[in-house]
Amino acid sequence: MLAGVNRRIKRLKRKIKLHKICMALLIAVLLTACADNPELTQFRKSMDDFCTKVSEIDSDINNIDAKAENAVSELLAYLDDLDIVFQSFARLEFPEEFAYLETLADESSQYMTEAVKSYHEAYSGNSYNESTAEYARHYYSRAYKRIQIIISYLHGEEPTDADLSIEYNN
Repeated sequence: MLAGVNRRIKRLKRKIKLHKICMALLIAVLLTACADNPELTQFRKSMDDFCTKVSEIDSDINNIDAKAENAVSELLAYLDDLDIVFQSFARLEFPEEFAYLETLADESSQYMTEAVKSYHEAYSGNSYNESTAEYARHYYSRAYKRIQIIISYLHGEEPTDADLSIEYNN
């Protein structure tokens, strides 16, 4: 069981590294876009806080000793923290020019909550349920996909993803 846990923790660590890059890009955009608008400045600060917290949790997860007896409980605790950060992100007040992104922020939080709940279920009872973990990974990816879409729009770009469909209301 410990070898399987080690592989799963390593896979999760790789995914989180990709998300760090996205967060860094978001910070760069927000730093340049908020010159004199107090609402945008506050939004930038909130986004900076979100990105910093995600980065810190990412670092903590990457520093888990996968061979340690308490590796799973550590991972689950950090995922709980990540869920709280995503819930706070969903409560952010987006400035008017980015208000259309609030639904994506809400969805990202809902997906992260489902992912974390499922990871807890996958590791419950001193056993590991592969199908529940796969379900959790799916929702974890969905949560971060929404963050990546938000970042794209904050960059002034329209995401070009084969799995993404955009509906425009005229």
